[in-house]
Amino acid sequence: QVQLVESGGGLVQAGGSLRLSCAASGRTFSRYAMGWFRQAPGKEREFVAAISWSGGITYYADSVKGRFTISRDNAKNTVYLKMNSLRPEDTAVYYCAADSVLTAQGMSVMTSTALDGMDYWGKGTLVTVSS
Repeated sequence: QVQLVESGGGLVQAGGSLRLSCAASGRTFSRYAMGWFRQAPGKEREFVAAISWSGGITYYADSVKGRFTISRDNAKNTVYLKMNSLRPEDTAVYYCAADSVLTAQGMSVMTSTALDGMDYWGKGTLVTVSS
């Protein structure tokens, strides 16, 4: 069993930066690929970034590539999302997720309707980017 708790969201001006954290409980954290997803008001949940269990492989949505960086520290059971050059369209609730089977690549191609099938989700943290 894995429990995920996100933190680090808040209000930031366009062009600013935030770093989100996702703290995981459970001994098997280091075995799971981890992903960040987001859901903007009135929109479906979408993939943002994913990282392999070792941290050596990462995937990004085209909309955040070059601005966001996902990383993990397995010793601290934590995955991070550093967000730079934030835009108003990045405003959303950001969720971290883990799955016992999916790879990071698999997470990157998940459709919005399939996301609910992933094993573990946090409750999310709100990021608001003002123009």
